[in-house]
Amino acid sequence: MPIDPDQAIGASLPDLPFSWTSSDVLLYHLAIGAGQRADDPVDPAALRLTFDDDHLQVLPSFGVVAPGFHRTMPPNLAIPGIDIDLTQVLHGAQSVQVHRPIPTAGSGTLRTEVSDIWDKGKAAVIVQSGTAVSDDGEDLWTVTSTIFVRGEGGWGGDRGPSTAVVVPERAADAETTYAVSPQQALLYRLCGDRNPLHADPAFAARAGFPRPILHGLCSYGIVLREVTDLLLDRDPSRVGGFSARFSGIVFPGESIRVEAWDGEESIVVRASIAGGERDGSPVLSDCVVTKA
Repeated sequence: MPIDPDQAIGASLPDLPFSWTSSDVLLYHLAIGAGQRADDPVDPAALRLTFDDDHLQVLPSFGVVAPGFHRTMPPNLAIPGIDIDLTQVLHGAQSVQVHRPIPTAGSGTLRTEVSDIWDKGKAAVIVQSGTAVSDDGEDLWTVTSTIFVRGEGGWGGDRGPSTAVVVPERAADAETTYAVSPQQALLYRLCGDRNPLHADPAFAARAGFPRPILHGLCSYGIVLREVTDLLLDRDPSRVGGFSARFSGIVFPGESIRVEAWDGEESIVVRASIAGGERDGSPVLSDCVVTKA
């Protein structure tokens, strides 16, 4: 079997030293749509994400991509006990929790382990948990991601949790729509995810898609940025964490509808396709922005 849970669960991946600069932060923010509104170039709040002066801040979702930001090869799923086909892999869910605001430049080490593997019958879900630690030994942020692998389930393992985030039965407190540019996946791949699924039409076809799709983590960043703009005064320091399940795909050129319900400690979010033949199709589900 390509996945051996007994060998994989609890396995530690090699420590990953990494560093980042303000240029990396700016590129990431631009890749998730910062600065696109007509008044953004002269709006001090918008410039917190797009201008490298003393007011530059870092959206917490950057922590998810920072360790692999300078990677130029497709992702390598070299995990003990796991041998899978990249064309069958989709990002299932992602969370990030920051222990303090992310510096605009720095260095550290990501320490990751396989924390669980779930058997969904026709697919397997691989759960990885990691903590980014500064060179001074301080925890910077914690990430948890799940990888959905089609065709690798059915060994009789634990199916994993099935809890869902409840969306309030009232109108959203804030709502917006973001138009994904046709070249957005090509821009976002410069943030370290060179999976050809997002750029190569032939590879996308082999994976069962009519054309390349947007990175799930790009949608993830877009949604967090929009919610921060809508309900947190465009202030990334007010975000303590963000978790979401990737429940659908986005094709470059489509639009994402973001609905948000404000609460005392967190914001519940729903993201779906806006307009066109796929209007209402899910993009992100079980989304929660935790307030700092």
